[in-house]
Amino acid sequence: MENEYKILSTIKSPKDIRALSHNETEELCAEIREKLIEVVSVNGGHLASNLGIVELTVMLHKCFNCPKDSIVWDVGHQSYVHKMLTGRFDKIDTIRKKDGLAGFPKRSESKYDAFNAGHSSTSISAAYGIATAKNLRGESSYTIAVIGDGSMTGGLAYEGLNNAGRYKKNFIVILNDNKMSISNNVGALAKTLSHMRLKPTYLRVKRRTEIILSHIPLIGNVFKKVLKRSKSKLKNLIYKNTLFDFLGYTYLGPVDGHDLDELENALEVAKKSTEPVLLHVVTKKGKGYEPAESHPKQFHGIGKFDVDTGEPLSSKKGFSYVFGKQLCTLAQKDRKICAITAAMTLGTGLSDFSRKYKGRFFDVGIAEEHAVTFACGLATKGIIPFFAVYSTFLQRGFDQLIHDAAIQKLHVVLCIDRAGIVGDDGETHQGMFDVSMLNTIPDTTIFSPCYFDELKQSLNAAAYMCDGLVSVRYPRGGELYKPQDLEKTSIDFDVYGDENADIALITYGRLFSYACSAKEALEKEGISIKIIKLCRIKPIDPKAVKIASKSSKIFFFEESLVAGGIAESFGYELKKQGTSYYYKIHGIKDRFVRHETVSEALRELRLDDKGMVEIIKENI
Repeated sequence: MENEYKILSTIKSPKDIRALSHNETEELCAEIREKLIEVVSVNGGHLASNLGIVELTVMLHKCFNCPKDSIVWDVGHQSYVHKMLTGRFDKIDTIRKKDGLAGFPKRSESKYDAFNAGHSSTSISAAYGIATAKNLRGESSYTIAVIGDGSMTGGLAYEGLNNAGRYKKNFIVILNDNKMSISNNVGALAKTLSHMRLKPTYLRVKRRTEIILSHIPLIGNVFKKVLKRSKSKLKNLIYKNTLFDFLGYTYLGPVDGHDLDELENALEVAKKSTEPVLLHVVTKKGKGYEPAESHPKQFHGIGKFDVDTGEPLSSKKGFSYVFGKQLCTLAQKDRKICAITAAMTLGTGLSDFSRKYKGRFFDVGIAEEHAVTFACGLATKGIIPFFAVYSTFLQRGFDQLIHDAAIQKLHVVLCIDRAGIVGDDGETHQGMFDVSMLNTIPDTTIFSPCYFDELKQSLNAAAYMCDGLVSVRYPRGGELYKPQDLEKTSIDFDVYGDENADIALITYGRLFSYACSAKEALEKEGISIKIIKLCRIKPIDPKAVKIASKSSKIFFFEESLVAGGIAESFGYELKKQGTSYYYKIHGIKDRFVRHETVSEALRELRLDDKGMVEIIKENI
C-alpha cells in the first residue's frame, strides 16, 4: 500500500496535507479517487458523491485546523474522503463492514467527526448549535457546514439558515452544488462580480465602503439605504442580491469545486468575513470515473461492481422493482393513481412510472413532511396517492401522518421500502421503527408481504379494499426461501403446517422464510410447529388470534422494535381469549443496530432460522 498510494498513505492527520506542494496535493486527489473506486467496488457504498467532493475535502482540511475547527457533513454519505484524511486510511477497506468503519460520520469513531449524520438537511442546524456552544465556552474557532444542493430541498436546511444568519463570525456554510453549472445566461457582469467577490480585497472594500458611507454627514446613511434597495451595478458590487444575503450571509461564488487554487482562495476569503458566509461550490458528481460521471444516480449508492465496466456484479430484481412494475400496471387502468417520491425515483423503483406517467409522478425533493401533506391534498380530491419512501426516511413525516392523513381519514398509501434490517448503512438507515410508529396511529392499515405475489396483492388491496391511511412495507432485496407446498389463501393471514400443533410460531414479512427453514429443522428433531403468517399486520385478524390460542406455546418473531410492535398487540388480543398459554416475544429490543450485512445482523439478533430454532428449543 505504501508504494501504491505514496502520498495518501503518508496522511496520518490533516496537518500532513498542509505540508504538501500544489503538485503533491493534485496527486493526493488522484490517489484518493483511485482508492475510492477500489474500495466501493468491493464493499458497495456511496461513490459518485465522494468522487465529486475530493478537492473540496482536501482543501477544507488544508485551510482549517480540525478538530479545533469543526466540519459538519450533511447526510454524511460523502465523508469517505474525510475519513481517509483523518487517520483512518489504514481502515478504509473495512468501511460499511461489520466491526469496520461506518459509512457515515460517527462521533464515537473519530474526534474529527463533529456530528453524526445519515439523513439530509441537518448540517446547518447542527453546525449552528456547535458554533453557539463554542461561543458560550469562550472558544474561538471556525464551524463549517457542508450541504449539497439536494439537501437544500429539505425544509430543515432553511430553518437552520434562518437562525444561523444571526451568528456573526467564524460560521461558514458550503453549498456543494453537484447538479447545476455556471450557465452562459448568467451574464458577463454577474460572472465578473463573482470573480471580484472572491478576491481577498473584496470584503475589505465592502466594509470600508460601508464605514465611509456611515460617516458622511446627513446623507451617508440615507445613501447606504438607497444603495441597498437599488438595482444599480454599484449596489450589486457591494450587496449581492441573493436569498442568502437576505438571510444575513455573505454570498461567495460560484466556485469551481475541482480547482485547488480557486477553492483555497475562496476559503481564505470566507475565513476573513465578520458575517456568516455562504460559499457556493460547483462540483461534478462522479468526477474522475466515467461510469459514475455518466450515471451519477446509479452510482449514488451502489453494491459491488466491476471497476473496468462499472457494471453491477448483481442484477437480481428485488421488491423495489416489483413494486414499480405493479404500480405502473395499476396506473394504466386507473388515472386516479399518482406516485410521489422524496428524491428517490431510482431507489424506490419508480423510474418507469416517472417516464410513462409524467403528469402523475411527483418528485418533491428531500422533503418527506411535504410529501405526506401533499399526498393528503391530492386525496381530498379523490386522487389515490402512493408515496414511495424508505422506512428510515418516513420517520420525518410522523407528525403529518397523524395530523394531516389519519385524523382526516384520507386515503393515502405509503409504500415503505427497506423495511426491517438494511445492513451496511447501519444505525441511521435500519427500517426498524415504522411498524411501532404506524401501529400507534388509529384507523391505519399495514400490510407486510413476504413474497412478490403478496406485494402485488397488497398494493391492489391498499388501493381498492382499504380506506384511510394504508401502508405496504417490504424489505430491501429480493424473495427468500419459499416452500413448494405453501398455499396462499388470504391477504390477511395464512397457516402453514398442522393447525392443531401445540407450538405456534407467528411472524410476518421476510422472517416467514426463516420460520419455514426453522420449522423443517425442528421437525427433523421431532418437534412439530405451525406457522401463522401475517400479511395484514394491522388490524390483526381475530381468526388468526383464535387459531394461535389453540396452542399452549406461542412464539412471535418480529423484525422490528418490540416496544409498540405487532407482537405486543397480538399478545393483548390473546390475553382477551382467556386461555392458558406461554407467550414469548422476540424482536429488536431497546437498541440500535449497527452496520453489518443483513444476514449478520439477523444472526446477531437471533431472528434468522438458527435463532428461531435456538429460542424455541430453549423455551420448550
